Amino acid sequence: MSIESHEQYRPLAVYTDMDDTDFAAGASLLEAAGFDVRYADSQDPAVIAREAAKATALLVGYAQIDADLMDKLPNLRIIALMSVGYNNVDLEEARRRGIWLTNIPAAAIEEVATHALALALAAVRDLPFFAQAVNNGEWNIRNDRAPLRLSSRRLGLVGLGRIGRRFGQLASPIFGEVIGYDPMLPDSPETEAELKAAGIRRTGLDEVLENSHVLSLHVPLTPETDQLINAGTIGRMPAGSFLVNVSRGQLIDVEAVVEALNSGHLAGVAVDVLEQEPPAADHPLVAHPRALVTPHVAYFSDHTDSEYVRQQAQNVASWYATGTPDTPIFPLEPARI
Repeated sequence: MSIESHEQYRPLAVYTDMDDTDFAAGASLLEAAGFDVRYADSQDPAVIAREAAKATALLVGYAQIDADLMDKLPNLRIIALMSVGYNNVDLEEARRRGIWLTNIPAAAIEEVATHALALALAAVRDLPFFAQAVNNGEWNIRNDRAPLRLSSRRLGLVGLGRIGRRFGQLASPIFGEVIGYDPMLPDSPETEAELKAAGIRRTGLDEVLENSHVLSLHVPLTPETDQLINAGTIGRMPAGSFLVNVSRGQLIDVEAVVEALNSGHLAGVAVDVLEQEPPAADHPLVAHPRALVTPHVAYFSDHTDSEYVRQQAQNVASWYATGTPDTPIFPLEPARI
């Protein structure tokens, strides 16, 4: 395509589902970069296929983008996500077709780590129980078990990426020890120095499961991590321990977690993610007295509210201008349309 025809051609960028996110700034950025912009306002693949039939770029919230949908989008060259995780896209199929896939890997490290710490502290200190008691007019009340003294307890991290390490760094002055497991993290002196500086001792999964009074999950959803926390792994956790999840809901087997809460083996669970969002009205964790559930807001702050939208759109704009997006999940040969 010549420079002249490139300037005259305005490719189509389609937003799928943004829920209550104000993506106007992203749309403006894309229009300034040379795109026409449309909003499908749906996770329904049939609607997306219709609205994005001629799309070059797809900007995705939670919609599932699989091979069947890609078949219906023959012009698609880039999928830009507004999240760290990318389990809602068939990664290998996108790679095979030469479609760029991008995420937002670093915008909310501080927010998610802080939210994980807040969930852990709220669960251990039994804040929902005590706050509800006051709302009910009860003051001199105690639950059936006293909160743990965290300076004599251990925090375990499954996943030592940016967020896991930052959470460990925030939590290490509070807990007696912070240990962590991550098979994907490079085994190098530099890595060990970073973990030591964050107050984290790296170890194996067995020790993390069997010796952590609070266990927090910081891994992506993959076939290997799907329902990583199940009846077997929960059974290896100390009696009366707590589970925190700010990553993906599918990392835990909900039925096994509820059984452990009911038996008392788990003293509490605090999660920001569920396997289905929004959850059904009768979801067993939402109303459970020992579960604290927040509505997938760990990433949210006055900074990230706009930064996620900007980075998602900027990935598409950078690709259109240079042939390579800013934060691709896998490498492809640079190419402009």
